[in-house]
Formats: sequence, structure tokens, C-alpha cells
Amino acid sequence: MPPAAASAEVGAIAELIVRSKATLKAGQAELRTAYETNANAAALLKGRARLVDGVLRDLWRAMGIPADIVLAAVGGYGRGELYPASDVDLLILVPVGTDLQAVPQLEQLVGLLWDIGLDIGHSVRDISGCIEEAERDITVKTALLEARLLCGNRNLFEKFEHRFQRYLDAEDFFKAKQLEQQERYARFNDTPFSLEPNCKESPGGLRDLQVIQWVARAAHLGTTWRELADTVLVTAEEARQLARAEDFLRHLRIHLHHLAKRREERLLFEHQEALAQALGIQATQAKRASELLMQRYYRNAKLVTQLNTLVLQNLNARIAHGFQVPPIVIDRHFQMVRELLDIRDDELFEREPRAILEAFLMMQRRSELKGMTARTLRALWRARRRIDAAFRRDPANRALFLSMFQQKRGLVHELRRMNQYDILGQYLPAFGKIVGQMQHDLFHVYTVDQHILQVVRNLRRYTMPEFAHEYPFCSRLVAGYERHWLLYVAALFHDIAKGRGGDHSKLGVADARRFCRDHGIEGEDADLVAFLVEHHLTMSAVAQKQDLADPDVIRAFAETVKSERRLTALYLLTVSDIRGTSPKVWNAWKGKLLEDLYRMTLRVLRGDAPAQSLGTQERQDEARRLLRLRGLRPDVEAPLWQNLDTVYFLRHDAEEITWHTRNLYHRPDGAEPVVKARLNPFGVGLQVMVYAPDQPHLFARLCGFFARLGYSIVDAKIHTTRHGHALDSFVLLDPGGDLPYRDMANLIEHDLTEQLQAQPPLAPPPPSRLPRQVKHFPFAPEVSIRADERGQHYIMSVTAADRPGLLYAIARVLGEHGVTLHTAKIATLGARVEDTFLVSGRELAQTATLVRLEQELLQVLQLP
Repeated sequence: MPPAAASAEVGAIAELIVRSKATLKAGQAELRTAYETNANAAALLKGRARLVDGVLRDLWRAMGIPADIVLAAVGGYGRGELYPASDVDLLILVPVGTDLQAVPQLEQLVGLLWDIGLDIGHSVRDISGCIEEAERDITVKTALLEARLLCGNRNLFEKFEHRFQRYLDAEDFFKAKQLEQQERYARFNDTPFSLEPNCKESPGGLRDLQVIQWVARAAHLGTTWRELADTVLVTAEEARQLARAEDFLRHLRIHLHHLAKRREERLLFEHQEALAQALGIQATQAKRASELLMQRYYRNAKLVTQLNTLVLQNLNARIAHGFQVPPIVIDRHFQMVRELLDIRDDELFEREPRAILEAFLMMQRRSELKGMTARTLRALWRARRRIDAAFRRDPANRALFLSMFQQKRGLVHELRRMNQYDILGQYLPAFGKIVGQMQHDLFHVYTVDQHILQVVRNLRRYTMPEFAHEYPFCSRLVAGYERHWLLYVAALFHDIAKGRGGDHSKLGVADARRFCRDHGIEGEDADLVAFLVEHHLTMSAVAQKQDLADPDVIRAFAETVKSERRLTALYLLTVSDIRGTSPKVWNAWKGKLLEDLYRMTLRVLRGDAPAQSLGTQERQDEARRLLRLRGLRPDVEAPLWQNLDTVYFLRHDAEEITWHTRNLYHRPDGAEPVVKARLNPFGVGLQVMVYAPDQPHLFARLCGFFARLGYSIVDAKIHTTRHGHALDSFVLLDPGGDLPYRDMANLIEHDLTEQLQAQPPLAPPPPSRLPRQVKHFPFAPEVSIRADERGQHYIMSVTAADRPGLLYAIARVLGEHGVTLHTAKIATLGARVEDTFLVSGRELAQTATLVRLEQELLQVLQLP
């Protein structure tokens, strides 16, 4: 091509890009203005699709694409719906045998589409390639189902449509979409009730509605809710409910894209208040606007999941090709239809409300039942109000409900089903009050009702052989626990009093005792349930905040639990409760602390002295035995041990003493620092030992070093020997799980040794990026410093929002005030830290200096 012609072509393309950009920008601004005026979501979605259609057609013509090639919209764009920040999915359909190298305009076109600001997803295939890819990938098959011709060879596109429809098998498609939905639900822990749900992908989101439409389209049963009603797949009222639910989610997603200025599907905390305002939701005296928004979202999500279940069942019944097996009669009320529980009379629940509970109990008792038919679920929903005060007082109904907890299988599934159809809240009004209730803290990620059901689920999994590998110690304890179903009852009530004001642990006891009394749980069993509800936070607090090396702590906790039965139950509930708050809150270190506390307390309850009460002689004897096993000669430890006092031997167990001694016996008076790191033998993470001549701000220097590497300190034992050496021990965890512990051990040993030798000035705290939750649920930090019972040391408790370098900042303040730290217990709950330190120092005994220390600590704990 002559230079002049090439230059002209480049100029024309540049002009085309500018013109197309301007068209898109002006058109999208006009659509947004119109939407903000008339709030017509469907008009915006179709309007953006038409806008993009026009720009693509102009570009296609301008690029001179050969006439035998097709440009088609697929996916949501093919459906004629484009959200403000959605990507644009395209299929470039070429005739068989097309040499793409001979059509450079296609590659240029794709580049141009990115240049004008469209997020493009594209594929270039012939018809056979489309079918082959659809066979491999259900998402491709789904996208092609909604293909729409934009420009190019109409005959080729019609051949594709004919071939694709001939290939598509509605029953196979339904099964694949059902499996895909199950996998999608599992990614969101099978609940729509997370505090930051995904309005597109979460259960109860837009995807649930789209699955119905895709299957109906594949089966040629309709593409709109009205058409589904015409084919009697849904009732007219259900069609209206589906349309309203879809409209609400459309508005939500549109506003979310506008607020985020990008493709964002999660209802993050930072958007919830603005979304509520955009939707016209106003705060009340009792609740924020964001809370009211989320309650509306949860109600909508519950309706969507209900309708999704009903309609997919009806679709399955309509398109299944298998031999139609006649119903199998179970009893006078129920029959089985295609492995689903079916009522034999549409008015059963209205006429005999007790059958409502019998239906759920039947699901538990008969493993061949995979669910309930659509008409059974509809009947349950219509009859839920029949569960009234008289129903709840009926002894037969109470016996049925309690029997559900005593079944070998299905409890969690049926409690969730009861909650989904508002039956659980009808039977337990106290539970109904916490359905959809948000938890404004820094560690829960579910609403209160969903957290409770997660805890029941966790307890149930300990009893199931297929999950025994997850928490084997818990599984062993449950296997030998008599009437373990009582734990499920306690779990159901442990947070039931949240939101009432006051201590929910204490308030929930009254509800739990009333339930036990009404349902015939008596004596020791009723006391156990009440104890678990009242003390469900106690074991976690002791394990994470108190000094488990102190025998008095163990004795006091043993006095609280009083029996081995209560201890085991409380341990199982505590592990399940922490795991049920958020996938990120539980870690192996918390598990070790709780198991240690359990085993130590068990010794006391069985009449043995706690291991911590063993004198220094017993610990030294055990450490000597371990040293001999490792080949060290007798008395090799003497030079080191003569500089270690009683406190050291009481705070460290024999294994730790052995590890320290093996690394230090040959240099007890060395002037050079010794740093050793190993995989933590008691759980996940690293254990690091530092031995060096004491130096100013040593603890702060160590905290800063670990913070810069990205580690969190979860446990610290600080000791100064008789001859002025620091002997400090740390347990480190990587919060993100990205750092290779084994590989990092050598790095820590080398770099930290250099730091301790050079003693550079303390670096400022590292720049911190606050977790998102902290910005939206701020709370005032707290510092408490009080003398212990012996008056020799002080207990310092710190509560604050977590952030990188927080412990380093605290350590710097303590060092500046000459405060010596002896032990540190670091408890992180999501984005909230609750740390406890054992400290000493002259300034702590004087009111004026103590107040100044507390003020400076509060200052560094304040959010930046």
C-alpha cells in the first residue's frame, strides 16, 4: 500500500475510534439520565444493547469485513440486556475452511473494540467448532443458546441456529445446569444470607432466575415469565413474583455498576448505604438505611430461591424423557414421585397442620427422598400461618419437632428448608426475629439465622464418617458422646437473643430453658443446654486471652464447666461456633489453643494436677530425658539452665525447653544473637526463638521485622535470663496463606540475626491499609491495665481494629515507657484484635504515668 494511502487509512481508523467513543459516551450518559428520571431498568438494559449494536454495525461496515462472515451477540448481550459495566460477548462465525490469516480485519476489529472502551469477550469459530466447544463447556452452550445476529451472512447464521437447535438436548442441558447451580451454591456456602452477597451469582441472585429462563428456552417452553405462566409452569401470581424479584435485582445491579464505575456484583459494605439511598430507602430510628436495604434483599433472595426450586422441578417433570413411574404411596398423607416427597391431597396442610412437621421428619427418615415436589412446597408456603400458638402448645407437635434433632440424617437440610419457607420462624418465634438480621462486627460474614444453621451444620459433620478427616479429634469426641443431639438444640439457641440489647448469652438461656421445659428435656440434659447457651463464648475467651501456662486459669475454668460431659460439649460447640462465623476466622492456632485447654481441663476434672502445676524439677527432668534421646551427653544443659529462673521453666513446656537447650547449650554466654526458626510442632505456622544480649526496644524491633515479612504474631513468650540475655519465643502465622513457611525459616534466621547485630534505628510503622470492614463498622479502641492478683505483674488488654504493624506500634510505646513484656496472647477475630499482655514496669504503679501510657496507646490504636 502506498504511504499516502496507508496514512489515510490510519487517519480514518483514528477518526472512527473518536467517533465511536463519542457515540458510546453520549448514548450511555443519555441512558443513565433517562433511567434516573423514570427508573425503567428494562429500558436501560435494552437501550445499552441497542447502542452497542449500532456502534458494532458501523465498525463492521467500516472495516470491510467479508460478506460471508457473521457477527453475533451471545450471552446476556445476545438476550438484548447489557448492564452499565457488563462485558460484550461476541461470536464471529466463519464459513468452514476460512483462512483467518487472510482476514486481518477481524483482528483489527477486536483491537478497535477495546480501543473504544468496550470490554469484549469474543470467539472465532465455524459451526462445527461451536458445537464441539458447546459439548465441552456448559457455559459456552448457554451463551450460544441466546445468540443473536448483528450483521453479516444471514444464511450462515440461520444454518448455525438450525444445527445448534438440532444438537441441543433439553434434558441433558437441564441436568448440566442443575449441576452447575449446585457447584455455584457450594461456592457461596449454600446460602444467600452472607453480609456482602453477590447479587448476580449468590443463591437468590439474578443467576437463579436466568437458569430458569435458559432451561425453558432450551425446551421451547417460553422466554418470558408470562409465557411460562401460559404453559402452566408457574401460576400467574408466581409469574408476577418472578418479574418483581427480577426487577429489584436489576435495579440493584444497575445502581451498583453506576456507583462502582466498573463491573461489580458484590454488595460490599462501602456501597450498601449509597445503594439504599439510590433506591429511596430511608433510615429509621432503629435501623440504618443499609440494614433495611439488606433485609429487603434477603427477602427477595429467599423468594427467588423458593421459586427457582419450584420452577426447575416443574421444568424437569415436563422435559424428562424417562419412563413415568406411578407414585409410590408412603402413607395416608404422602407419596413419592420421582424420588420427591409429594402430598396426596393439596389441602393436607390446611386440614391437618401437624402434617407440616411430619413432612420434614419424613424427609429425614427416608433416604431415598431427594426433595419435595413443587406442589408440596407451594402447600407448605401457603399453610405456614397455620403454625400458631395452639399448634406450638400441642404436645404431639412438640414431640415431632424434637424428634427431628434425634434423627441420624437430614437435620441441617430440613432446618434450612424450614427456614426458607418461614416455617422454622413460625414454630420458634424467637428464631423468626433474627431471620435476616445483620451482624455489624468485624468477623461475622452471615446473618444471625444463617450463622446458627452453619454452627448446627458444623456439629453434624463431626458425626458423619465422610467428614471425619476434617476435625478428627471432634469426630472422636462426638462418637462417644451420649445424646449428642442436645448439642444441636444448644446451637439453635446460642445466638437466638442477639439484637435484643444486653448480653445475648444470658438472655438466650431463658429461651433455651423454656424450650427444654416445653419439649420434655429435663434434669441434667436441660441444664447442659442452658449451660452451653450461657457459656458458648467462655472457652474461646479463656483459650485466646488468658495464660494457659497458669494452673490457676485451668482450675478456674474447670470449676466453671464442672464435669467432663459439659467440657466436651462446650469444646465441640466452641469449635463449631468459631468456624461458623467466617471461613477466615478459624485457623490451626486457635484449634491448638482450644484443644490444649480441653486436655488440661480434663486432667483437672479427672482429679489430676494440671500439667502446668508440675514444678521446675519435673519439667527439667522431662527435658533432660528428651535431650538424652537426642544424643546429648548428661549435664550439657547445666551452663544454660543456671541462668534461667523458675518463671522460665513454668512458662515453657519440656519440648520447648529441649529445643532451646539444643540450640544454646554450647554458647550460653555468647555475645552474638542466635535466631532459630522451625515449623511449629504444635500446629500450623512457624516457631521462632531469639537469644541475644538484651538491647533497648528489642520486642518492638522483633515485631517490626515480622510485620515487614507479612507475618502475624499469635503467641509470644518474653524472658530475660539472670545474666541479661533475652530469650524470646514466637509463633507466627501468615494471614494470607501465601508465604512458604519452610522456605522462610532460613530467611528469618539470616536477616533477623543481621538486624539484631546492626541495631538500626527503629523504622516507622509500615503504611497500613485498613480492611474494608473497619471503614464501615468503626469502633472505639480500648485499653485496660490492671494489676494481677499477686501484684507483681499487670494484665494489659487491648481491643482495636486490626491493621498491619499494629503490634509493632504497641511495642514501640511500651518500650518508650520502659514497660517489660513477659507474655502476649494475640487473638484476631476477622478484622478485630483482642490482645492480652502480661507486663511489668515502674510506670505502671503510678497513676499519672499509667494514665499517660494508656493515652498514648489509645492514640496509636486510633484508625489513621
